[in-house]
Amino acid sequence: MEDAKKRKLEETGNGDAFSPRSEGQLRNLLDPLRKDQLVDLLVKLGTQYPTVAEEIKGVASSDPVHRKLFVRGLAWETTSETLCAAFSMHGEIEEGAVIFDKATGKSRGYGFITYRHMESAHKALREPSKMIDGRLAVCNLACESLSSASVSTDVALRKIYIGGLSPDISSETLLNFFGRHGDIEEGSVAYDKETNKSRGFGFVTYKTVEAAKKAIDDPNMTLGGRNITVKLADTHKSKIIQAQVPAAMVSMAVPFPAGYAQSGKSQSASPSPVGYAPYPPAMAAYPTAYPNAPAQYASPPQISYPQVGGKKEPVGLPSAAPAGIPGYPYYATKP
Repeated sequence: MEDAKKRKLEETGNGDAFSPRSEGQLRNLLDPLRKDQLVDLLVKLGTQYPTVAEEIKGVASSDPVHRKLFVRGLAWETTSETLCAAFSMHGEIEEGAVIFDKATGKSRGYGFITYRHMESAHKALREPSKMIDGRLAVCNLACESLSSASVSTDVALRKIYIGGLSPDISSETLLNFFGRHGDIEEGSVAYDKETNKSRGFGFVTYKTVEAAKKAIDDPNMTLGGRNITVKLADTHKSKIIQAQVPAAMVSMAVPFPAGYAQSGKSQSASPSPVGYAPYPPAMAAYPTAYPNAPAQYASPPQISYPQVGGKKEPVGLPSAAPAGIPGYPYYATKP
């Protein structure tokens, strides 16, 4: 019976289509398919054949990038054991740690959780916000935290700043007060790292922009017996940056008008004072005819001398020669 079936497949030309020797043919068939078509095909095979499902699970979990979570917003006193205990409900944890500053030995407010299986990480991501040691921490895939493109573009419209808080207001009290406007993704009172005391302000990030608008427009701005300030966090941050940046130092070029060189002053090259442009170079000699020139800069008079035979030798300045005129031919006739 089996031989007949095999012979029938060979006769129809389908016998080699799914044999191990036709792997190249299978690749040629799969290469043109879109990603969604490949996913649908693997899902169908995985549901029909358990061995295929286990193979898919093993390949997906082999890369830690799909199993590692980044957790931010941790309390300064949160330890690695506390962090792992909060996330162990979703599956077996391979590694988990809070990151501490090497110099001070204090927590940096974030940590990492690596599950043994990828599906455990997906379960944790369905509930990204967790209350740990009185603060609402939030998690996401660690590979997404390293890419700015993964950050939600509307987070600036969902995150609010709350100022003027009483020192005894805890993060839980803050979240309970603002939770009436909508679901909160992340939020906490800002605490000092050294003293672990409230700094008098905090932040809350809602899951929707509408909830953030409701919180800002809420007329009841009193918490713990104090009037509080509620505004978008980015607006508050930009004001702080503007206050800290000093005014720009603008260098101004001092105009130095071009003109005639002043008489009686040396025009030799010398270092210019700081902040001033170099002194303009000396002007070339005036032409023989310069219209509208001042009298003191007029062209030298042209004096004619009679031609006298004999050898000409330079003997100094003749009495008839105008003194002080550079370039004038100082010659006299030697008999």
